[in-house]
Amino acid sequence: MADLEKYYAPAIVNKWRTLALGVGGIALIIWAVGCYFNTEQALRSWLVGFIFWGGIGLGSLGVLMLQYLTGGAWGVVIRRTVEAGSRTLPLIVLLFIPLAIGVYTHKVYEFTHLPADDPVMQHRGVFMAPWFWIVRSVIYFALWYVMVHLLNKWSAAQDKTEDLAASERLLDRASRFSGPTMVIYALVVTFAVVDWVMMLDPHWFSTMWGLLFVAGWGLSCFCFVVAVMAALSNKTPMDGVLGKRHFHDLGKLMLALTMVWAYFNFSQFLIIWSGNLPEETTWYLTRMKGGWGYMGVMLIVFHFAFPFLVLLQQDFKRKARWLASLAMFILVMRVIDMFYQIGPTPRITEGIASGAFHIDWLDIVAPIAIGGIWLWWFFGELLKRPLVPIKDPFFESAVEHGKGH
Repeated sequence: MADLEKYYAPAIVNKWRTLALGVGGIALIIWAVGCYFNTEQALRSWLVGFIFWGGIGLGSLGVLMLQYLTGGAWGVVIRRTVEAGSRTLPLIVLLFIPLAIGVYTHKVYEFTHLPADDPVMQHRGVFMAPWFWIVRSVIYFALWYVMVHLLNKWSAAQDKTEDLAASERLLDRASRFSGPTMVIYALVVTFAVVDWVMMLDPHWFSTMWGLLFVAGWGLSCFCFVVAVMAALSNKTPMDGVLGKRHFHDLGKLMLALTMVWAYFNFSQFLIIWSGNLPEETTWYLTRMKGGWGYMGVMLIVFHFAFPFLVLLQQDFKRKARWLASLAMFILVMRVIDMFYQIGPTPRITEGIASGAFHIDWLDIVAPIAIGGIWLWWFFGELLKRPLVPIKDPFFESAVEHGKGH
């Protein structure tokens, strides 16, 4: 127990937590006022923040399973951080409630206002019912909760083990569980983002949609973890754990997912371009005009090309502060990407034409509100357990790995 106490988060994390709650709370009050005057816009802006910050939490679950499956020093040193991210799931459920209420009261999402004789409504039937949309989301959260609960339960039990054999059994159990569960996780993410994001435009569909978010949320998680690790790298106890090779490994994972995200986006564009079907091409035609077109170019340059070229440099990836700066830059681009997906979709209320380029002040306030509250919860979870799994059989070798050249 004495050893465990030495590995808890430093006191400064409590200060970060308080600051996050203050900023998030103020932004939430401002958003609530905006919601009173413009409910649909407030909920659309809330969705941008929910998909981004909820994506980091749910991406943490995916990365948690990934590190159990692949092993490696990088996974050992970030395990407790991604566990804390995955345990924000109860808050993510609470943050989903405004969207559920909005769908149930027909205040957001065009499909809640489509006539019964619309071809989409006739073809999909009860699938388009608002109550069934909410029921499906409850099922998604329930499945994710089982994954989060079991993986965190076994990890906590590992801290209480007294011998190597018991620790190895728990590690083996988590690894075996993560194999088939990773497939289920990817499928659930696919169904969830189809409901939450793609159904904003009920007449459009893409077979690549789920993969875009699996890769994007994974990238968001790694960028967030790098930022947290860099902030803790010069503080006890992580100053004795983290090394430049750990950041080098995380940088390579950021590079890989940056390329995968770009590949999936290009694949979606190529499939739709080659098909040349009016019901599919309208999605891109809208996003190639005016402000949306400039935003699309910005994503190509700053979400892919710039990070790709920088992350090719080995020395850059070994410097924690530099890598963290790029990670936070990518996170900003991830928010812009979510806005690019959501912003041009059809609206219910009149005043802004469908597909028109429009940035509302609520598009800034809502992600800040959700982000502040999410970070407050995350830092609280980070404080509850040691920052690293010191009873893991590979912990010492993982620390040693970081000290290499």
